[in-house]
Amino acid sequence: MDIDRRLPLLGQLSPRQFMRRHWQKTPCLIRQAVPGVRSPIERNALFELAGRDDVESRIVAQAGERWTLRHGPFKRRQIPPRSRPGWTLLVQGLDLHVPAARSLLDAFRFLPEARMDDLMISYASDGGGVGPHLDSYDVFLLQVSGRRRWRVGPVRDASLVPDMPVKLLANLHPTEEWLLEPGDMLYLPPRWGHDGVAVGDDCMTCSIGFRTPTPTELARDVLQRLTDALEAPGDEPHYRDPAGAATATPGLIPQALQHFAQKAVVQALNDANSLACALGETLTEPKSIVWFDGGGTLGQGQGVRLDARTRMMYDTHHVFINGESFRASGRDARLMRALADERMLAARAVAQLGGDAFELLADWVEAGWIHGTDD
Repeated sequence: MDIDRRLPLLGQLSPRQFMRRHWQKTPCLIRQAVPGVRSPIERNALFELAGRDDVESRIVAQAGERWTLRHGPFKRRQIPPRSRPGWTLLVQGLDLHVPAARSLLDAFRFLPEARMDDLMISYASDGGGVGPHLDSYDVFLLQVSGRRRWRVGPVRDASLVPDMPVKLLANLHPTEEWLLEPGDMLYLPPRWGHDGVAVGDDCMTCSIGFRTPTPTELARDVLQRLTDALEAPGDEPHYRDPAGAATATPGLIPQALQHFAQKAVVQALNDANSLACALGETLTEPKSIVWFDGGGTLGQGQGVRLDARTRMMYDTHHVFINGESFRASGRDARLMRALADERMLAARAVAQLGGDAFELLADWVEAGWIHGTDD
């Protein structure tokens, strides 16, 4: 992607300009970001998707001051009728199941894959919404059908309304209000209060969300990977204390053993290669409800494309895919990085791979992580 090309998606700003002016700084309303937009999924197909076990879905409804929250999967009769006001169906990870949603998500690949989360879609009846709230992540809110009114403002008091099944801000003081039509889009940085309410029937909004992990979350996941990968060399020395003395306090942990443990942990954390692998594997780990349909084969003369559910990234020395890491260098590394960036490789590029790299692609095709193509 040319990050200096002005895009209608960003209000005729280039990705570089948008990131400098708005990213994690200020909201940005973009009229007709996607002219002529159509919802990536029809209403009835969305309702069917919400009934699947491998799809995250929930329904939020409001009746006066009363709010309810239910989690899917939902049978068709459990979804309220369109004529009933004040309810919203939310389906997470639409990009994992609907090619048009994946294509829509790909329009935002001027941002790192490591930051991308998913595309969620909400269907709301008249007056439907999830209430005034704030998110910890960056989000683009694209109106794809119907209309939605947004009230937005900075949050100085993050207190929540007590005893509610959904997190509702008790004191949202909006500074802006916009009515979004199909094709309009609103970008919101983390922790900006917002309240979106459907105006009329068949309101559908796509939310393109981006991960913002906390230090604790990232450390927990990376350290788990790091410890799982630890292997002891055959000649690794054991703890020794030849100068140890008899003790009258056997419950006290010896200071020498504390130092031994500290040195071992620091040594493991100082292994830059292992730490890099643990991070890449963590960032590409598919969500727990994701599984792949394997059994394919890669033929000579074929290109490849990533499955919509596959996460692939790289660093200076490694390629990461779906929670696994591989060392790569030279031409093979360059081509694998191109696959991660473009999510596809043409047949002529696949033909340039070395034998080991081609076999690796074949293994990924068999696992369902990538698919062979004839272009």
